[in-house]
This record gives sequence, C-alpha cells and structure tokens, in this order.
Amino acid sequence: MFGDIAANVAIGLSSALSWNNLLFCLIGVTLGTLLGAIPGIGALVAMSLLFPITFHLDPLGGLVMLGGIYYGTAYGGSIASILLNLPGTPSNAVACLDGYPMAKGGRAGVALFMTTAGSFFGGSVGILIMMLFSPLIIQIAMQFHSAEYFSLMLMGLIAASVISDGSALKGIAMVMLGILLGVVGTDVYTGQTRFTFGQLELMDGIGLVAIAMGLFGGSEVIASIRAGEAGLIQKKVSLRSLIPTRDDLRRSLAPMVRGSGIGSFFGALPGTGATLAAFVSYAVERRVAKDPSRFGKGAIEGVVAPETANNAADQTAFIPTLTLGIPGTASMALIIGVLMIHGVAPGPRLMVDHPDLFWGLVMSFWIGNILLVVLNVPMIGVWVRVLTIPYHILYPAILMFICIGVYSINNSAFDVIAVAVLSALGYAMRIFNFPAAPLLLGFVLGPMMEEHFRRAMLLSRGNLEIFIASPLSTGFIVASGILLVVGIWSTYREARRARVAAQ
Repeated sequence: MFGDIAANVAIGLSSALSWNNLLFCLIGVTLGTLLGAIPGIGALVAMSLLFPITFHLDPLGGLVMLGGIYYGTAYGGSIASILLNLPGTPSNAVACLDGYPMAKGGRAGVALFMTTAGSFFGGSVGILIMMLFSPLIIQIAMQFHSAEYFSLMLMGLIAASVISDGSALKGIAMVMLGILLGVVGTDVYTGQTRFTFGQLELMDGIGLVAIAMGLFGGSEVIASIRAGEAGLIQKKVSLRSLIPTRDDLRRSLAPMVRGSGIGSFFGALPGTGATLAAFVSYAVERRVAKDPSRFGKGAIEGVVAPETANNAADQTAFIPTLTLGIPGTASMALIIGVLMIHGVAPGPRLMVDHPDLFWGLVMSFWIGNILLVVLNVPMIGVWVRVLTIPYHILYPAILMFICIGVYSINNSAFDVIAVAVLSALGYAMRIFNFPAAPLLLGFVLGPMMEEHFRRAMLLSRGNLEIFIASPLSTGFIVASGILLVVGIWSTYREARRARVAAQ
C-alpha cells in the first residue's frame, strides 16, 4: 500500500513541480486570498471569471489554478470575518462569532495567526485523508441516500440550538425563521413558486451571500454607527502581538484535531461542504468546552475549530468530485467542467487512466497550502492595520464592498435591497438578543432537508420506517435525540442556577 502511495506521490510531484503548474498554483492561491477577503465575492465568482482561461491551458494547469482559488478563498475569507465582522464567504460566517470579539479586544493578530495555522493544519489533514483513504471514504459516501441525508440535516439543525446563546426558544425561533427564508423560491418538485409575492427576483430564492452580508456585515455597521464607536484602533502592531500565548496554543490543539476530522467527513459528502462543517465544528467545541459562556466573547477555539474544518472540507470535497464525478457544490461543478472540456471523464477510472492528473493535483494542494502560509503570515500586520483606518472612511468602504460583492453575483439591484432589509433585521435581532448563527444554519440546511425528506417519502411510498432502516440514519437520529435531551437539560440546569443565585 505505502509503496503504491510513494510511487503515486512521485508521479504527482513530477507534474506539480513543473514551472507552469507552480505559476498557476501561485496565481490561484493569491487571487483566492485577495478575493476571499472581499466580502461577498467568494470562490464561485472568482472561479467563474477565470473559467474561460482554462480553455487555453492543459487540464492539470486549469485544475491547479481553479483549485488554488477555491481553497485560497477560505484563507482570505477569515480576514474580513475577524477584522470587520463581514464573512468573506458563507463558510467563514461562523468565524465572526468569536473572531470579531477578539479583534475588538486587541487580539486581531493572534486570531489571524491561529486561523492561518488552523487552516494549514486542516488543509493538510484533508489532503492526507484524500491520499490515504479515498477508496474507503467513497464507500461510506455511496451509502448516503435521501434518508441518511435527512437524518444528518436534522442533527445539524438540532446542533444549531447548541450554537445559540441565551434562550433556547430564541435559538429555535431563529432556526425556524431561517428555514422559512430558505424555502422562498421555486419548488424543485412541482415548479410552483412559494412566498415570492409576485417578485420575479425571488423565484430563485434569497441568496446565501445576501443573508450572510446583511445579518453580519450590514447590521454591524448600523450597530457601530448607532453606538458612536471611535474605531477599534490598534496603533502599533508588533511581532509579539501576533504570537499566540501558551494558553492559546493549548486551547487550539484539540479543536484543530476535531475540526479536521469533522471537516474531512463533511467535505467528502456531496451536498454538505464547508459551511455545514464549520457550524458543526463550532457546535461541537461549544458542547465539549468546560466553560461554554466564553464562546461569542472571543474564545480562540471558536475561531480555530471552524476555520480548520472548512479548510479540511475544501480539500476532501475533491474526493467525490474527482473519483465519483459528483460535484457537491457549484464550485466543484466548475472543476468537473474543466475535465469535460479537455475530454477527461471524472469517475472511478480517473485515478487509473490519468494518475498524473489526479496525483499532480493532490501534490499541488500541498504546494498551495504552503504558499498560502508564506503569503498570509507576513501580511497579518498589514491586515491588522486595517483597524487603524478611521471609521468615517472605513464604513463607506465596507458598504461599497458589500454592494459590489452582492450585485456582482446576479447583476441584480434587488439583491442589494435584500441586503439592506436583512441588515435592518439583523440589527433588530441584536436589540432583542436573537442569535444570527442559528438563522443562517436553518437557511442552509432547511431546503436540503426538505428535498431529501420528500425524496425519501417518494422512494418509500410514504413509509416513515425508511429513516430507521439503515444504521447510519438510525445513528444520526439517536445522536439528534441525545443532543436535544442534553440541550434541554443544560438549559434547565442554567435556569435553576440563575434562580438559586437570585435568591
């Protein structure tokens, strides 16, 4: 086994280390980092803009460049999340919960440094798993059908109540509101429009980027202006301020390991991806923490775990795409497009018929992750200096990037209006202490959960036993029940402690 892997690695390195592919890798990760740092742009927009260039490249060169953009945006997306509370990509939204409080506390440099370290660790684990366990992961992924996916989504929504601070009822309400917003648009089964109120722009639903930008970015601008903040000034950025303490390292190690495992698992499942991995990783860390009250106030684990998870997921997302020909996301569909343009069929035969292509791409992932660390660590001081920009200059720039990023996706002014409305909603939620994270997770998982539920019902002719027919689905449902019981018990225990303290 290891002899075969060594031979494959040698084949991959001979392809990935060519000057052309090294240049394409550098271009990809650099553009990915820069565009990922601009809120709302994301991997899909950047990959779509450069997709025509791949027509004139060889298959490996095109894949290396688009792949570098894809996982490079995960690195860059955390920058705006931590510094400005603006998620660069949807999967970086959860980093806002603790990354921004760290920046407000003058620890932006530490947050960015540990994010880079966690991203590299997660990406490395994802690549190793791709190299060593692709056949096994493919076998597990092939066992997931609609019933298993529904049970998995159910567990994710229940985990959302773990994420939320304060009242569990408010967390549940936000999950339900997220599901309601997620079903807006055209029913995939009947073709009927739902909750569009005659607006053609809503036929495709509300955009995820608009939701993330409004709830996190726009609401933060409104809240900061209303509070009259002078700015989160960190005048001097020294090398020492970027280095984490021993406590930071101690608290981050286990979350990196858990986040890598969670991200690698969800990334290999078509249709789930980095966003779900980041939220689940955050929920797990909050559940296992000795003091969950630290989360949302600048806990280093709340930044490292989800960023590690989404980078691991970005790497293992290539497993079903290349070996099964099943693109789990729109970005992975572009990767499939590059292969098809050049007459290469993705699927189980890819590793056998084109080993230089498959293993060359895998080796380029190692090179890309190393390049991202080299690019990001020296730039941390520059990014932190963003906080020294006066807010009367920074706020208009933030709003401009939000509008440009959202408008560029569909070239629709309606999306800009939607962000304005959602920003007002996000600010109202802040006033009444309703958490935004469960809403976003409900929005992501709700439509997928509905689709898999209805498909499972069609396959079983309406028999609900399909959800306990397989060990995987049964396990997810049991885990959901355990999470629900533990969550209710924790809420009751905290309420009882509060009553005792009041007496």
